[in-house]
This record gives sequence, C-alpha cells and structure tokens, in this order.
Amino acid sequence: MNTQQNQTNNNKMVVKLLAIVVGMFGFGFALVPLYDVLCDALGINGKTSNVAAVYESVEIDESRLITVDFITRVNTGMPWEFKAETRVVKVHPGEMSQVNFYVKNPTGADVIGQAVPSVSPGPAAIFMNKTECFCFEQQTLKAGEEVLMPMKFYIDPQLPKDITYFTVQYTLYNVTASSEVVAQNRG
Repeated sequence: MNTQQNQTNNNKMVVKLLAIVVGMFGFGFALVPLYDVLCDALGINGKTSNVAAVYESVEIDESRLITVDFITRVNTGMPWEFKAETRVVKVHPGEMSQVNFYVKNPTGADVIGQAVPSVSPGPAAIFMNKTECFCFEQQTLKAGEEVLMPMKFYIDPQLPKDITYFTVQYTLYNVTASSEVVAQNRG
C-alpha cells in the first residue's frame, strides 16, 4: 500500500468517526424529548402537573376508596430531613385531602430545596390533582429551621376503576448553588 492510499483511508476513517461523534452528541440532546414522548405514549411517565388544580364542584365518589402511599427521599447532597407526617391515606375520588410533610435543615447554613413528584403507576398521575403543594416552588430553610409543608389534593373521579392504589414519591433536591447562579445572572 502506498502512502497516498493510507492517507485517503485515514481521512475517510476520521470523517466516519466525526460523523459518529456528531450523531452521538445529537442523540444525547434528543434523548430527553424522546424519553418523554415514549413515556407519554406508553402511559408510564408518572409526572404530575406543576400547576395548582382548581377544586370546584367535584362530585365525590363514595363507592370507591383509593389508597395513596407517600414516599419521601432526599437526593445525594441534600442535607435536609424530609418525611410525610401521614404515610398512607385512603380517600374517595373527588374528596379533598391534605398531607403535611415535615422538613428540617439541620445544617448551619441556609439551604434551598426543590421537591420533584412522581406517581406510580404512571397512568394515575393525570388523575392526581394538587390544589396546593410545596413542590410548585423552591423552598428556603434557614440554618436549623424546621417546618410543615402542606400538600392538598384530590383524586379525579375519572380515575380508572382498576386503579385502587398508587404511590406518590417526592424527591428533594438541593438547588442552592443553581439558585444563587440565577440570582447573580439577574443582578
């Protein structure tokens, strides 16, 4: 093989490898929207709305009782204590309910947290209507502060009859650093 043919082969290989890198980079950007579309299509996303629902003239279905299990966890790097005061509630679809969540910042510094909810099984998420929730906004706790944060909700009576139990999980993230960056960029 001559040197010119080797150079041509090397150039072709470099172009192929660059195309692969660009393709992988593009796939990385497309992964989140593709995941959301796939989960929505299969009904497995478990995301709840980040907008407060309005509770008006909702008819209560007293013939059914739904068990809602609340699970809390803190993400790595979040120093707070976080738990539901009531772990399990039984509610009739359409009935307004409230669960309080205990949060404590045991550190010596102010910390900003953001709770992200998920519901399992995923199809139940669209029937979980929160009229008030600490998850709608970031929460700031001063050093040593502890609070009760309410979450008011009702289950839409249109919930399929085969769903009688579901889990709501809140994961609490430390967003102090990112909130400070946003504040600096605004100022």
